[in-house]
Amino acid sequence: MPTTLITGGTVVTSTGRSEADVLVDGETIVAVLAPGSVLLGNDLSTAVDAVIDATGKYVIPGGVDAHTHMELPFGGTAASDTFETGTRAAAWGGTTTIIDFAVQTYGQKVMDGLAAWHQKAEGNCAIDYGFHQIIGDVNDDSLQAMRGLLDEGVSSFKLFMAYPGVFYSDDAQILKAMQVSADTGLMTMMHAENGPAIDVLAQQLVEAGKTDPYYHGMARAWQMEEEATHRAIMLSNLTGAPLYVVHVSAKQAVEQLAWARDNGQNVFGETCPQYLYLSLEEQLGASSDEWGAFEGAKWVCSTPLRSKAEGHQHHMWQSLRTNDIQMVSTDHCPFCMKGQKDLGLGDFRKIPNGIGSVEHRMDLLYQGVVDGQISLERWVEITSTTPARMFGLYGRKGVIQPGADADIVIYDPEGHTSIGVGKTHHMNMDYSAWEGFEIDGHVDTVMSRGKVVVDDNQYVGAKGDGRYLKRGLSQYLI
Repeated sequence: MPTTLITGGTVVTSTGRSEADVLVDGETIVAVLAPGSVLLGNDLSTAVDAVIDATGKYVIPGGVDAHTHMELPFGGTAASDTFETGTRAAAWGGTTTIIDFAVQTYGQKVMDGLAAWHQKAEGNCAIDYGFHQIIGDVNDDSLQAMRGLLDEGVSSFKLFMAYPGVFYSDDAQILKAMQVSADTGLMTMMHAENGPAIDVLAQQLVEAGKTDPYYHGMARAWQMEEEATHRAIMLSNLTGAPLYVVHVSAKQAVEQLAWARDNGQNVFGETCPQYLYLSLEEQLGASSDEWGAFEGAKWVCSTPLRSKAEGHQHHMWQSLRTNDIQMVSTDHCPFCMKGQKDLGLGDFRKIPNGIGSVEHRMDLLYQGVVDGQISLERWVEITSTTPARMFGLYGRKGVIQPGADADIVIYDPEGHTSIGVGKTHHMNMDYSAWEGFEIDGHVDTVMSRGKVVVDDNQYVGAKGDGRYLKRGLSQYLI
C-alpha cells in the first residue's frame, strides 16, 4: 500500500493544535509524529512514497456534513445535485463524508425507501457516505421496520412536524416513533415547525396578494419553530428518546434546546451556514432585472431565514460558542432558478425549499474563525468531530489519530477563496446562494481515505471513490 507523509503543518483537532507530521499508510493514519521524526533510523521523507509539504498550513480532519439531500424529490421536482455532482462539490470544499437522507414516502415500506437510496448512491459518490432514514409514514409496519435499521448501519431517523400531506407526522405518530427510539437508541431527528398552522398563515398571505418569496419566511414565523421545538422536547422527555433538532434558525428555538439540556435531556441541535450569515432583510431587498422581487427565491429554505434586526444570526454564533448548538450542517438541497425555483412564480408556497451549501460549509465556518466568532479548534469540532461523534462515526472519521481513516484537509490560512459561479462553484445549480462571499482561507489539498482527491485547484478523484459507511449509535448518548 502507498505511504504518504504530510510534513511541516499545524495539526488542529477539537482539543488543540500542534506542529506535527502525519504518516498515512494506504487508507489509514498510522502515526502523528513530532516534526522531522526519524523512524527506525531513516528519514521518513525518503522512506515514503509521497511527501506533502503543509508548511504554514493547517492539517485538519475532513469535514463531516451530517445533513444533505442529494436527488431528493420535493415540490414537483428533485434536488439538482446527484450523488456524483454533490459529493464531488463537497470534496472541493474539504468535506470528506456526508450523511444523506433515504426517504420512505407515504404508503412505501421503510426498507424499500432505504434500498432506493442505496441504488442512487452506490458507485457514484466521490467521498464516503451514510444514511439517515426519513419516516414519511409512521404506521405499525414502519415502526417494526425501524427496529432493523441499525442492522443496516442506519442509526438515526427523521420525522417532520411540517409539510402536511407530504412528510408530516402528528403527535401520536411522533410518540410511537420516539418509543422505538427509546428502546433501540436510534437518534430521533426532527424538523420542528408547526406545519398545519404554517399552511393557514401561508394561505392567508396568498389570498391577500402577498405572493413574493419574502412571505415564505413570514408564514414560517419563529413562533412556529419555537412551539414545535418545545413540543418535540416534551415528547422526547416523556418517552426517554434522544432528540436532535435539525436546521435550527430561531433564537427562541435555541432557548428551548438549552433549557432541555440544562435539565439533563439527551437533546441536541444543529444550525446551518445560511442562519449564520443570511437574513430575511437581505431576501426582502433582493431584486434583479431578470427576476425582480422573485430573486428572493434563491434563499427560500425551511426553516426560513430570520430577521437580522431581531438578533437571530448573532444568537446562532453565540450558541455555537456556548455549545447550546452543537454543530453545523448544510441541509444541502439545491434547486436551479430556471425550471425549479420558478415553479413558485406568483405563489411562494410552490417554490422548492432548499439552498446549496455543501461546497462552502468549511470555508464559511473558517471565516467565523477569522472574524473572531469561534476558535480554530471549535471550527474543527463543529464541522467534523462532533458530527462524527453524534452519528456513530468517531474514531474512523472526525479525528487525526492513528487508526482513523486518512480523511485529511490541508487548509491555507493565507489563501483566499472567492465564492460564486465561475469562481468556486461545482454544485449542479445555475446560481450560488453565496455569490460574492470572500473567504480569508483556502482548501489546498483533500485526502479521502488516503487518496488525494483535490489538489492545487484540481479535482483528481473519481466517481465511485466513496464507500457506504455503516454507522453505530450516537457516541453522545448517556
